[in-house]
Parts: sequence; C-alpha cells; structure tokens
Amino acid sequence: EGAKVSILAPADGAVVGTEVVVLFGLENMGVAPAGTDNPLTGHHHLLVNQTELPEAGKPMGNPPLHFGGGQTQTTLTLEPGTYTLQLIMGDKFHIPHNPPVVSDVVTITVE
Repeated sequence: EGAKVSILAPADGAVVGTEVVVLFGLENMGVAPAGTDNPLTGHHHLLVNQTELPEAGKPMGNPPLHFGGGQTQTTLTLEPGTYTLQLIMGDKFHIPHNPPVVSDVVTITVE
C-alpha cells in the first residue's frame, strides 16, 4: 500500500546525449537484491520502448532490464531517437507486485 516508484532523471521530455544516466526513485518500500525474502521490498526493472507491462503473476523475462543487485541507477548507451522509459518493481522472484508498483512513462530524445 502506498508504494511508489519513479524515474528521478532524466526528466520527461529531456533531450540527452547517447550516454543516459537513469536514476530510480522509490517511496514507502525498500530495495533488496533479487532472492532476498524481506517483506515490503523489491528490485527495479526498466522498460525501454516497451508499450505493455509484463504479465502479472509471472517472472519478468528480458526485456525488461533487470537490476537484481538492488541497483538504484544505471547508464544506458542509446542511439539517437525517441525513447520511453518506465520502471516496474519485482519481488524476489522477478514477479511484479500485486498491485503493480509502476512509474509514469518518461519520454526522452537522444541526440
């Protein structure tokens, strides 16, 4: 209840270079590596240009990008173009939480 994940950077609508630092935010929930059995925790998964959320109740495959070590940021190397970014939290088995903890979609332009 009340958990919220967000992309802190880059901002929605940002124009960025090919090296993009993505900062993950999380409220009212903890970050823990995959496989860690702590209540109210999970780890980040990043959807890049993915229009549908992963299926509920099933482990997430690839994509999305997994951050099972408990990472709270990443650097992406992207070709020029327009991209959408979205985070979804997964439990110790990479299964989306119920209800899903999903960020708003952030759209960026890479030059």
